[in-house]
Amino acid sequence: MNEAGALFIDMGYSQCIKHGESICGDAIAFRRLPEEERFIAVLSDGLGSGVKANILATMTTTMALRFIAENQAILHSAEIIMDALPVCQVRKISYATFTIVDTRLNGKARVIEMGNPEFLLLRYGERVELPFRELESPKHAGRTMSVYSFEVQPHDRLIFFSDGISQAGLGTERYPLGWRVKGCLEYTRRILRDEPEISSHDLANSIMREAMAKEPHLLAGDDMTCGCIYFRHPRRMMLFTGPPYDRERDTECAEMVKNFAGTKAICGGTSAEIIARELHRKLTLDLSTVGKELPPTARMEGIDLITEGIFTLTKTAQYLESGLGSNRDDPAGQLVDLLLANDIIDLMVGTRINEAHQDPNLPVDLEIRRNIVKRIAGVLRDKYMKEVKIRFV
Repeated sequence: MNEAGALFIDMGYSQCIKHGESICGDAIAFRRLPEEERFIAVLSDGLGSGVKANILATMTTTMALRFIAENQAILHSAEIIMDALPVCQVRKISYATFTIVDTRLNGKARVIEMGNPEFLLLRYGERVELPFRELESPKHAGRTMSVYSFEVQPHDRLIFFSDGISQAGLGTERYPLGWRVKGCLEYTRRILRDEPEISSHDLANSIMREAMAKEPHLLAGDDMTCGCIYFRHPRRMMLFTGPPYDRERDTECAEMVKNFAGTKAICGGTSAEIIARELHRKLTLDLSTVGKELPPTARMEGIDLITEGIFTLTKTAQYLESGLGSNRDDPAGQLVDLLLANDIIDLMVGTRINEAHQDPNLPVDLEIRRNIVKRIAGVLRDKYMKEVKIRFV
């Protein structure tokens, strides 16, 4: 999977709740199957909005992920899902749309759609029109699925969304029929022309912001979800935090940072001082970041980001878990952006105890560095589908 020339599947999504609701009626879920070099994504839009719609959508994504991962027959699986959904007491139907994306690192891909807007496959910024076959359920009248099977190439983009995106601005003077799939396509082409290497995370957020801009008073008239997948060669990042347990390993750690091919970040003043000393590089405080909630960042040749340690890592974990860290104008937000822009994250964690962080009166979230790093690694794997390696030194 990580050999030179291998593909990596970069996933990102963005979601907005319908105005006036407290929970999203769309659901999106992902699963990476490393042993099969396979990645599955499911987006579902439940009937209506609010809690009932969320239940329908969540049930659909959960079952669809399991059935597809187990290579169950598509039509039979869809009928099991439709049979299992609770019936709406008002409309007397059980219904949730879905888009299933099943991709492999050898380039083979399959998309199954029922009820959602047609997905987009862009290659070098242009849409690829794909043939498909239709499957119709004999048990559920009008439930027709479109099944696409195709080969992806490096740099392809696959974009899928709920109708809250394609119908953004519906009924307004400028968009009487909504933004539509065509509008999303044209906007995405412009973005990719200006930023051809934009991450899936940033692209999904950008599409969401543009859809919201179409809504009257910037209030979402429906739940909105946009998922993006980017097929490309993997981007790597190393984060070094904490001095090594044995001071004699300082030089070894510095050499690993120096020779790492990819994005580099250091969290912790002592950690940064070790690298500066061992590599004979100047370490300077970034005065423009002084006075904010978190301690300021620093600068060093060859390092993309240097932050304080335990406070910044704790805030980074919180941002990642909440999904609110992107573009935050503080050191933790900057670290989140770097982590999400890369695919394979190497965490090199020193295990020397810092007595300053053992005070039991400090906040509960101020865990020792090892546990905070494990939190970050867990959410990167489970929520953002990153490949994470931890090395304790």
